[in-house]
Amino acid sequence: MKKVLTALAVAVSLSMATHAWSQTEKPTIVLVHGAFADASSWNGVVTILEKDGYPVVAAANPLRGVKSDGSAISALLTSIHSPVVLVGHSYGGNVISDAANDHANVKALVYVSAFAPEAGETVAGLAGKFPGSTLGPTLAAPVPLADGGKDLYIQQDKFHDQFAADVPAKEAALMAATQRPVTEAALNEASGSPAWKHIPSWYIYGDKDKNIPPQAMAFMAKRAAAKAVEVVKGASHVVMVSNPEPVARLIEKDATAK
Repeated sequence: MKKVLTALAVAVSLSMATHAWSQTEKPTIVLVHGAFADASSWNGVVTILEKDGYPVVAAANPLRGVKSDGSAISALLTSIHSPVVLVGHSYGGNVISDAANDHANVKALVYVSAFAPEAGETVAGLAGKFPGSTLGPTLAAPVPLADGGKDLYIQQDKFHDQFAADVPAKEAALMAATQRPVTEAALNEASGSPAWKHIPSWYIYGDKDKNIPPQAMAFMAKRAAAKAVEVVKGASHVVMVSNPEPVARLIEKDATAK
């Protein structure tokens, strides 16, 4: 009997400690990059968030398909035993919309120059819903894959102007050389039920984005009933690289929202 009471006391103590931790500790920020980028695209944002005391994970998005990429990020979320603010850039917005489902610890979603699709929509379809995207002509010849699919890259000599016009040329050249390809199938895969329907969302993008028309992002932010929408004047598609401060501040704003 004494052992049972001792075990019960330990369990209660642990439960109380966990509750106290959840009330006082800052949420973990999980950052998901998009197509033609990698986790280093979040470096400026990570530096600010960590300085302000937030635990951060910049995830490696496989860029193979909406469902499979969502499953990969979902597995990562399962390993985090604290509240989470889930952030997605570009195609990564589609991925977080899928990955956050069934994870009670995800308290907020942040879309950074990102897609926030409705069920059944595709990234390619949303990019063409409004005029303004000039991505298509800048893509290199597709790279055939062993499974019959195709990988897509942006031509390196067109990368700076198309993807990161407000980033210094030398930095953009490095980004072009290290870009991660996305499969053609991923851009045309229909989205599932979006998590923004039951998790609060925030939105930030640049008004000089050439990948996703700003009008399309305004439409998606309004449809998702975003708690706040910030438009960074003069910012390109990689607003988190060229303007990490406002991106980090918006993330922190929703991290502390009730």
